[in-house]
Amino acid sequence: MILKRLKVQTSLGDDTNCYIVEDEKTKETMVIDPGGEADKIIEMLDILEAKVKYIYLTHCHGDHIGAVTKVKNKKGGKILIHRDDAEGLNDENINLSLCINMGDIELEPDSRVDDGDLIHIGELEFKVIHTPGHTKGGSSLYCQKEELLFSGDTLFRGTWGRTDLPTSSFEKIIDSITNKLLVLPNETIVYPGHGKSTVIKEEKSIYLELKPRQEL
Repeated sequence: MILKRLKVQTSLGDDTNCYIVEDEKTKETMVIDPGGEADKIIEMLDILEAKVKYIYLTHCHGDHIGAVTKVKNKKGGKILIHRDDAEGLNDENINLSLCINMGDIELEPDSRVDDGDLIHIGELEFKVIHTPGHTKGGSSLYCQKEELLFSGDTLFRGTWGRTDLPTSSFEKIIDSITNKLLVLPNETIVYPGHGKSTVIKEEKSIYLELKPRQEL
C-alpha cells in the first residue's frame, strides 16, 4: 500500500488532512477528504500514476470537501459518503461552506455508504464504521490488513471532534469513540482529519480512565 498525507489549506487558512491511498499492484486509488488545494492533490495523483476509483468523504463539512469537484473532474472517481451526511453536501447550513468563506458548495454523491460496508481498491479492503457525533453521518474507514484507521473529525490525537455544530452530539461522539473505535486492536494507527496521527492504545486512557493523554 502507498499512503500519502497532504496538508491542504481551506479558505480560512487552516490545514485539513487529505489522504491518498493506492494499491501498489493495480494503482487503484482512493482520495480521502480533499478539502482544498485541488492542484496539489492532482499533482500527487499524477506522480503516483493513480487510477482514482473513489473519493471518500468522512463527513460533509466544507473544509473536507472543497476540492472534490475539481479533483473528480480531472481524475475521475466515485464520490462516497455515509447516507446520513449526503444531504449536508447540498445544505450550506450543515456543511458550513458559507460560514468558512468557501462560497456555496453543492455536491451529489455517486453512492451512499452504510455502517459495515466494504470498499475495495485493488487488494486493499476498507470497512466503513459509522461514527456519528461530529456530524450525524460522520464515518471512519478501517483497514485490518494494514492496521490503520481514517477517523475524519471523530477521533484526534488527545481529543475528539467539535460537537457544537449542526447535527453534532457530544454523547454520540463519545459513544462512537468508546464503542466503535477503541475496540479496534491497540496498535491500529489513527489518521485523523486534522493534526498528527496517533494509535488506539494511546487514546484509551482519555475515554476509559478519564485521564489526559501522556506524551512520550
